[in-house]
Amino acid sequence: MASSSPPASGTDAVPGLASEPIVTDRLVLRPVRTGDLPAVTRLWTDLEVRRHLGGPVVDSVIRIRQRRIVGAPGFHAVERAADGTVLGLVTVEREGRNGETEVSYQFLPEHWGQGYAREAVAAAVERALAEAATVVAVTQEANARSRRLLEAVGMTHAESFVEWDARQVLYRRRR
Repeated sequence: MASSSPPASGTDAVPGLASEPIVTDRLVLRPVRTGDLPAVTRLWTDLEVRRHLGGPVVDSVIRIRQRRIVGAPGFHAVERAADGTVLGLVTVEREGRNGETEVSYQFLPEHWGQGYAREAVAAAVERALAEAATVVAVTQEANARSRRLLEAVGMTHAESFVEWDARQVLYRRRR
């Protein structure tokens, strides 16, 4: 899935999404805390996670992101409610792409295939649609898992294009 980097300021985040946790049957999506940085940093450096995201993030960028992401509006650590384990990150940005609210996500590989990403993204999209007319997400055309997830949460393929030297697909869901 396309990955957003933490904004310099909180102006691009969807109002209400930063401070108010999103709770599902198994998960809590909440602002990123300092204690989440090891898991979040793994998301930025893990080869499998970054396979369709341009590869691992360089150290200098990681240090900047680490300073900006804690408490940043729109960035949600996805925590398993049963034990508090951070599974991934879901980001919701107002005016993220072409003025539309954009959702992006990354999950640690050991938590793939258990429905956590689908559950978290579905909840984030629902919350975003309470305030935005549309929500979009972009992923590489080659990322079949991400495409299936987006379709499972009710998003439909809207366009294809080349960006970052790779074929991309944009999905959209309307209120």
